[in-house]
Amino acid sequence: MISQEQFNIEIEGIIANAVREDVGDGDHSSLACIPASAQGKAKLLVKDDGVIAGVAFAKRVFEYIDNNLKVETLIDDGAEVKYGDIVFYVEGASQSILKAERLVLNAMQRMSAIATKTKTFVDLLEGTGAKILDTRKTTPGIRALEKWAVKIGGGENHRFALYDMIMLKDNHIDFAGGITKAITKTKAYLNENNLDLKIIVEARNLDEIKEILENDGVYRILIDNFNYADTKKAVALIGDQCLTESSGGINEDTAREYALCGVDYISSGALTHSVYNMDLSLKAV
Repeated sequence: MISQEQFNIEIEGIIANAVREDVGDGDHSSLACIPASAQGKAKLLVKDDGVIAGVAFAKRVFEYIDNNLKVETLIDDGAEVKYGDIVFYVEGASQSILKAERLVLNAMQRMSAIATKTKTFVDLLEGTGAKILDTRKTTPGIRALEKWAVKIGGGENHRFALYDMIMLKDNHIDFAGGITKAITKTKAYLNENNLDLKIIVEARNLDEIKEILENDGVYRILIDNFNYADTKKAVALIGDQCLTESSGGINEDTAREYALCGVDYISSGALTHSVYNMDLSLKAV
């Protein structure tokens, strides 16, 4: 996973780009009818049930828009909320509150949906020893927010992008001429470029599991689209030689059964690509 410093850079970029996109040369609706000197207060109102996420992000947005805005937090990220809860109050220049409103809501609604779905998986896996992972199947431009939301929901982040971990999937293996060639070339590349990146290799069947195990230096084996019986066989073959991860269309109905096969991780793109935004609103008080 990327460093905290790089993560902060990603968040700053998201905010700057979102404000550019939404505000442009000015919030003319507010500028037209609200004096610059007008002061106001608003509340973040929950109109749904789930796990709240994005409170810390909202504070960063308000600070970016106007560092004189004051936020009173009532409910922190990761807490379960219900209809009618008030998450925070924000107070200051009315124009500034309105300028930040849509970015705060768009981000928090999606982040809360992701955190809520992640918490569902976390609860399903309780007691199995397996952890839920996200993937790179994120919304372009806001990956940092979506992966942040997974963490808030109790999940773990997979690699952030193509640059912070090696993942040799089926196409890499086929283009490279096979598993052993792909791993050998990868280790040579990392050595030549003085890179310290973990290597994950995808397996499509038990024979590929065996071949991967003949090569050292693999951090985790991705057991992709296996049935339950073959997943158990794969875990037994791998033993403690490296970590294991199940993937491939795993959902709320199948996650626990795969976890009970003994894998260390379960990855699911559904955490970020198949959610419905939590209903939130920012209301003047």
